[in-house]
Amino acid sequence: MSDRQQLADSEPRFFASEEDVDATGQPSAPAPRRRRVRRIALIVLLVLALLAGGGVLAGGLYYRSVNSSIDRVDAFTGVPEESRPQVVAKGAMNIMILGSDSRDPESTGGSRTDTLILAHLPKDRSSAQLISIPRDTWTHVPRDQGRGGRDAKINAAYAWGGVPLMVQTVEKFTGVRVDHVAMVDFAGFKEIVDALGGIDVDVEKSFTSIHPPFRTFSPGRQRMDGEAALDYSRQRKQFADGDFARIRHQQQVIRAILDKAASGGVLANPGKLNSFVKATSNAVAVDKSLSLLDLAMELRGLRSGNLVFVTCPVTGTGRVGTESVVFADKAKAKTLFDAVRRDSVPDIVAAGK
Repeated sequence: MSDRQQLADSEPRFFASEEDVDATGQPSAPAPRRRRVRRIALIVLLVLALLAGGGVLAGGLYYRSVNSSIDRVDAFTGVPEESRPQVVAKGAMNIMILGSDSRDPESTGGSRTDTLILAHLPKDRSSAQLISIPRDTWTHVPRDQGRGGRDAKINAAYAWGGVPLMVQTVEKFTGVRVDHVAMVDFAGFKEIVDALGGIDVDVEKSFTSIHPPFRTFSPGRQRMDGEAALDYSRQRKQFADGDFARIRHQQQVIRAILDKAASGGVLANPGKLNSFVKATSNAVAVDKSLSLLDLAMELRGLRSGNLVFVTCPVTGTGRVGTESVVFADKAKAKTLFDAVRRDSVPDIVAAGK
């Protein structure tokens, strides 16, 4: 068995569909869970920037210790350099964030995908643009170890070839070079939100959760604890736009966490700070070369007001054979990702509207 195949077989299937698929498109056996459940790596990537602002020696040593304990994934081994996009804007950074919700009540086995985000950090690190790509986006998956080599949902790439094939697929779809990878479990919302003492979220309309205890969310601004925030971020079936609603809710919760971390006394309260860091860094997985401490120092001036959430343009949903899929708007997506390659923040924002 090759090293690449061992990697695909041994890593958690964060990017399988609601049921994993093999090379023929048929369901495959669910992968075993890892011992350590991954939490919201995005929060570490962005919120540790807030925590690094103090710059004291003790704080630096503490965060170096945190950084050294973070799980690492082999993201780029075997990715053919000749097929990768060229770097256009030197100094900018693009991070592929793979998200799952391994404890979702609807999950029938193993981990499954919920989220794919391409996070763009401009050269001056004064902002961040988070581009969500729907998990069911229909695209070409490159061939790897005899798998792929055909059109499929974008999240099939992980089931077929692990993180390296996911990198290849996202780079081919976007034309953007992926510099780093972070792996996320949105079930970690609960611990993170509770460590912050709750967050405030603006609910768009009244709806009732489809999961026990079947809580009702009323329109307007609401204070949510960890359980409520996790429940809110899972809901999609009550909305006409389904997974797009779930993407919006996850984006809302991410922004609310950042707001609370910046303004809720976390930095000044050692107990809150320690609880918050433990709820994130203990189960973060990133690629082998990403230093969260260095990134945090670069992003120390970033706040939620500097974040822009964008969803890859689509023409709508439909079916390919027996599969329900999302069709990208290729022309508009090209404009968006061209702006990412050029590191043109105004054009990214405009293309995402």
